[in-house]
Amino acid sequence: MTEAEFLTALRSLPLHPGARGLTDDTAVLDAGPLVVTTDTLVEGVHFLSGDPPGDVAWKLLATNLSDLAAKGASVEGVLLNYPLRDDAWDRAFLTGFGTALKALGARLIGGDTVTLPPGAPRVLTLTAFGRDAAAPPRSGARAGDALWVTGTIGDAGIGLAIAGGQTGPERLRDAYRRPLPRLATGRLLGPQVSAMMDVSDGLLIDAARMAAASGLAVAIDLSAVPLSDALRDFAGESRDVRLAAMTAGDDYELLFALADGAMPAAPATRIGMFAVGSGLSLHDAGETIPLPGRLGYQHGG
Repeated sequence: MTEAEFLTALRSLPLHPGARGLTDDTAVLDAGPLVVTTDTLVEGVHFLSGDPPGDVAWKLLATNLSDLAAKGASVEGVLLNYPLRDDAWDRAFLTGFGTALKALGARLIGGDTVTLPPGAPRVLTLTAFGRDAAAPPRSGARAGDALWVTGTIGDAGIGLAIAGGQTGPERLRDAYRRPLPRLATGRLLGPQVSAMMDVSDGLLIDAARMAAASGLAVAIDLSAVPLSDALRDFAGESRDVRLAAMTAGDDYELLFALADGAMPAAPATRIGMFAVGSGLSLHDAGETIPLPGRLGYQHGG
């Protein structure tokens, strides 16, 4: 596709009024205070070369909106930076992106296009804007707060292996390819929590980050971490399975701190506790266990 053809196709997607029909080099927003986040997906790092383009489009949007969910925000709109390379792939991406925008309640504001040389990995960047945000920081946990997580953990980790060729249920594969940002849940939790973030790189590493940002220690009960029925049926629920689930990442559930004794405004599972000190500790039904060598995904390591 040429840049002109791509822009023409973009104009058929859900557009923000400030996009001015994608006829200008800038957009105009009048939405009051905004929460802003941006994420980049790199082929071979964040998605597989064989992943369907529509699923890549969904994941690109969903991962950004998950950051807005962690701030209790409503979606205002998104900017897309897109590398043109392959006509069929580009067209399938556009179709999937339109589907994702409609399903997840987002509108396109604008963006940019570039051209990739043949064979270069795709690098896709999206910026999302949110409004009406409670905006709890990840650094706001207090000693004595309980640690909670929404949904279940680990489906996407196994889903990645299935997408890469391992035999397994489509439901787990789709958890990796098409995560669901917890936008409505985030809006319920935002006003009552002391700290919140989404689980993107792995439950253990993200909990450790929240504790470090808050200047506290955090202890997690391995046996309390929620697993889906689909994961249990496929892999069981041994200690090794649970540790793998907690370090795999790509869950996009909400991890939050709440005063001890308080009940969250949305369904969630209590999995740990913050205390004075530093570092992460792990126990399994009362037994202290060593931390795995890898807590989750880190760029460059």
